[in-house]
Amino acid sequence: MNPEEMKALSRQALSFWSEHATATTGDLFAADYRNHQEPDAGSGVSVKNLEEWTELVRRFHSGFSEVDLKILTQLAEGDQAASHWSMTATHTGSFEGETPTNRRITWTGISLDRFEQGKIAETWVDWDKFRFLESLGMVTQTAPSKD
Repeated sequence: MNPEEMKALSRQALSFWSEHATATTGDLFAADYRNHQEPDAGSGVSVKNLEEWTELVRRFHSGFSEVDLKILTQLAEGDQAASHWSMTATHTGSFEGETPTNRRITWTGISLDRFEQGKIAETWVDWDKFRFLESLGMVTQTAPSKD
């Protein structure tokens, strides 16, 4: 695959988080796909297969609406493409046991996709979980002690 094809597939994969996905998971992801990110509260799993990742996306959509994903920067080289993105969503449903706040929140992240035979075989995600949780009022930032 050339760099532009890899970046296009990465954009399509990220669109599953928004409300604008047009592809199916079988079109984009290898059958043995692996997604690496921080453990979620429910399972404690940090590496998800395609079915587990799809369930995570489904749970996200049950809690958030009006999801807007913007690609800020993309780079591709070799068999990998990196995407720096920003996501904005409204917390309108229960998510991970938290009642809806109806807050409109924005956070950023970076996804790195590795490709095999024209499909995404693996993804590593690093996102601003603190900003996400703080925006929902689930954590607060405390000032450092002046001691």
